[in-house]
Amino acid sequence: MPEKADTAAHDRPAAEGARRRPRISGLTLRILAINLFAVAIPLFGLLYMDRYRDNLIEAELEALTRQGSIFAKGVAALAVEPEFSEATELSKDLVRRMVRHASDQFGTRLRLFAPDGHLMADSNSFGRRGGVVQIRPLPPPQESGLSPSLWLDALYDLLVNWLPRGGDFPRYEEAQIQQATDYPEARDALRGLNARAVRTQPDGRLILTSAVPVRRYKQVLGALMLSVDGDEIDNAMRDVRFEILGVFAFVFAVTILLSLYLAGTITRPVQRLAAAAERIRRDRTRETEIPGFEGRGDEIGDLARAMREMTEALWQRMDAIDRFAADVAHEIKNPLTSVRSAVETAAKVQDPEKQKKLMGIILDDVQRLDRLISDISEASRLDAELSRTGTGTVNLAAVLATLAEVYTTADNRHGVRVETTVNGSADLSVRGSENRIVQVIRNLVSNAITFSPEGGSVRLTAGADPLDGREVIVTVEDDGPGIPDNKLEAIFDRFYSERPSGEKFGTHSGLGLSISRQIVEASSGRLWAENRIGADGSVIGARFVIRLPRVMG
Repeated sequence: MPEKADTAAHDRPAAEGARRRPRISGLTLRILAINLFAVAIPLFGLLYMDRYRDNLIEAELEALTRQGSIFAKGVAALAVEPEFSEATELSKDLVRRMVRHASDQFGTRLRLFAPDGHLMADSNSFGRRGGVVQIRPLPPPQESGLSPSLWLDALYDLLVNWLPRGGDFPRYEEAQIQQATDYPEARDALRGLNARAVRTQPDGRLILTSAVPVRRYKQVLGALMLSVDGDEIDNAMRDVRFEILGVFAFVFAVTILLSLYLAGTITRPVQRLAAAAERIRRDRTRETEIPGFEGRGDEIGDLARAMREMTEALWQRMDAIDRFAADVAHEIKNPLTSVRSAVETAAKVQDPEKQKKLMGIILDDVQRLDRLISDISEASRLDAELSRTGTGTVNLAAVLATLAEVYTTADNRHGVRVETTVNGSADLSVRGSENRIVQVIRNLVSNAITFSPEGGSVRLTAGADPLDGREVIVTVEDDGPGIPDNKLEAIFDRFYSERPSGEKFGTHSGLGLSISRQIVEASSGRLWAENRIGADGSVIGARFVIRLPRVMG
């Protein structure tokens, strides 16, 4: 009882672990992460768009410079008083009126500095007798409440402020009493040059300025400076970024759906395969089958088919082990029963001759048991040995040459000759264990010698397949009675034994041909038996054929 309780306690965590799988597998998360990362990389590059912003700034400055040049020519032509004099000064009143009206038309702030640098006119101020009235644009009214646009704006501002800036512009500062010396572009304009500048306001917005000289007959009468905030640029950038974000949201959603679909086509079948394997391991019954996924022609389908074939092979191996155990018990039980009967009889028989005969029977049965146990031990460890022993390249032509010398010098009690022939190429290389392949050939030759008539011959032949040369064919032929047609496959069964008449019973275990076929199949080859048919249709002997894949080159 304690052992059963321990086993149940041991199996329970595994079963619970199999049930507690995450709702989203790790493979699905990795597929999502890789695909979304690939989508996010170009997104941040597009949102940065520093060059696009620079192009917008450059275009805005060009427009300001053109507007300034046009207005400067008008001021130089109309704001000199008297009109037809050679005065070198601008009329302050005319300049102020022209600046105020032009500002309404251009939508920009205009300032005009005199040659000595003082501010003559500013479109953001009105001169009155009581003083100067400054004009400051008010910010647009803010929406109240938690509207989606506010959340969207806040999210956009957070994202844009988080992104690195392409360039650092100087801060814009405006003195109470402005002078041309406060602005480098205005100083350049008073020297007769066009100049531009980009600055940032305290709230982070851009302000763009362009200064042009006001000339009359090559004489600089002042510096006209136009300035505009960067709201249009920011709005253009905002529109483009929102379009990009909209496309990204669509691509993001499609990527997630496709990633989940891709992950599902991989993870769900793998999870089903793992669950089926877990049930087979836990239940140890054949009622649970590995899903076949017959409709899939991809690697998952290959994996499912391989797992199903592996499971079927394991069940077949278990059945073979069960049959082998039953056959072993049956084969060992016969000599043991004979030994037991002989021992019991010997204890009751007083005649020395009969006792001696019974002891001979006991000795034969013990020897038979010894042979059985030896052959059974070799057959049982053959699989493990073949899996552990590394395979190499074996040249069957060289092997047959060595065996020819062995059979030529060795005599057998039947007086049977062994003739060895290698057809064609001397390079008949195959993949396998040399010792095991030699064991197979010697076993087949010994079997053929046993069934050959006195003074007969056994022919051992090797050569490449005449059709394509991709296989090496080894044949062992004898001149014996042949094999019954209904036993051509049965002779390879374990413990099958059909010996020539007159041979002492129990000298063979019936495992030789079974072990030989097992070795050949472990080398990806085939072994079978067939009868040799004479011209009159009668059986004139037996032939065993080995086919092994040839190692080319």
